[in-house]
Amino acid sequence: MIKKVETGLDRLFNEPKWKDAIRGNVGYLCHAASVDNRIIHGIDLMKSLFGDRLTCLFSPQHGLFGDAQDDMIESDHTWLSHYNLPVYSLYSETRIPKPEMLEGLDHMIIDLQNIGWRAYTYIFTMTLMMEACARAGVEVIVLDRPNPVNGTSIEGNLLDPSFRSFVGLHPLPFRYGMTIGEIAIYAKKYWGINVPLTVVPMSGWERNMHFSDTGLPWVLPSPNLSNPETAFTFGSTVFFEGVNFSEGRGTTKSLEMIGHPKMEHFRIHSILKEAFSKNNLKGITLRPVTFVPTFQKFQDEHCHGYQLHITDNRLYQPWRTGQVLCQVLYHEMGDDFTWKQPPFEYEYEKLPIDILNGTDKLRLWVEQKGEFAELEKIENEGMDAFLSQRQEILLY
Repeated sequence: MIKKVETGLDRLFNEPKWKDAIRGNVGYLCHAASVDNRIIHGIDLMKSLFGDRLTCLFSPQHGLFGDAQDDMIESDHTWLSHYNLPVYSLYSETRIPKPEMLEGLDHMIIDLQNIGWRAYTYIFTMTLMMEACARAGVEVIVLDRPNPVNGTSIEGNLLDPSFRSFVGLHPLPFRYGMTIGEIAIYAKKYWGINVPLTVVPMSGWERNMHFSDTGLPWVLPSPNLSNPETAFTFGSTVFFEGVNFSEGRGTTKSLEMIGHPKMEHFRIHSILKEAFSKNNLKGITLRPVTFVPTFQKFQDEHCHGYQLHITDNRLYQPWRTGQVLCQVLYHEMGDDFTWKQPPFEYEYEKLPIDILNGTDKLRLWVEQKGEFAELEKIENEGMDAFLSQRQEILLY
C-alpha cells in the first residue's frame, strides 16, 4: 500500500516554521532529482521562498542537470541565466567548496536524492560541504529524502580508513540503512564536523519503505539510474566498475547488467546458480543476455553476460550477491578477468576495486576463493559499534 510521503523540500515549502527560521542569504546544493511531490524543481521553490536571498547554487557529481557521466567526468562552474545565479560545481577542479564560494552566505540548504550505498558520492559531497560551512560559520540545513533501498537493511564491510577516497570518505558499511539527513546527524556526532545543523525531516516515511512505497516521483539522481530498481542492483553491479567488465553503461539497463565479450555466459550461468543456492542468495535471478554498449567499456562490441532481475527486494542481498559474482567470474574467466587499474575517482595508486570495497580483504577473498563464512567475518568486523552509534541518531 502506497502512503503519502512528504520530503524535507515539501515541508520547507509548506510549513511556515521551517521557512520562517531562514532569515539570511541562502546557497542551495541540489541536482536534477531535487524536486517536490508535484515535480517542481527546488530552485523554483527556493526563488519563490527567498527571492534575491538565494544567491548561489552548488551541484554534485553528474552536474546540476544529471547530464555528466561517472568517474572524473567533471562539470564546469557556470552561470544559470534563467535564474541569474552562479552554479559552483563540486565535481570539478575541486570537490571541496572554496571559501570565496561561501562568502556572504548565512544558510546552506542541501537537497540531494541519495541511493543508500557508500560508493555513491553525494553523501561525501554533503560532508565536505558541512566541513567547509563549519569553517565559514554557515548554518547547514539538510532537506531529508527517502533511502530508496530502505532504512533498515545493513550490508557490507565498514570502510578501512586507509582506503578512503571520494567513493568512501568515512567508515560506513556499504549499505548503511540511513537517510541523507541521518547521515548528516551522524557526521556531526561521530566524525567531528561541528557545524550548525538543521535537518528538515520527512513526514509519512517509514524505515522499511522502498522508494516504490513512497508515492514520490522518481527523477534520475544520476544518468544511469533509470528507475528505483536500479538503486538495488547498483549494490551488486557497481563493483564491476573496478573490473574489465561492462556494467551496462551505454545501454538502457545500465547497472542492471554486466558482461564481457569473451564470457561463456550460458556455461557459467549454471555455476552461478549453484553458488547462489549454496550461499542462500535469494530474491534475484540472472538472465543470460548479449548487449552492445554505445559508449564506455567495450563500445560497439557484443558483450555476453547477465541482467539482474529482482524477484523479491526484501530477500535480495545486493552486496553479498556482487561479491559472489566477482568471485565466480574471476575463477571461471581466468586471464580474461582483470582488475581495472587506477586512476579512479581521483585515486591514482590504489586499485579501483579496493577503494570501491573500502578494503583489499574482499579482493583477496575473491582471488583466494574464500569461503562464504570468511566473507561474513569481513562484513561483521566493527559492525556492533557502528550499529550502536547508528541507533542513537535515527530520526524515524
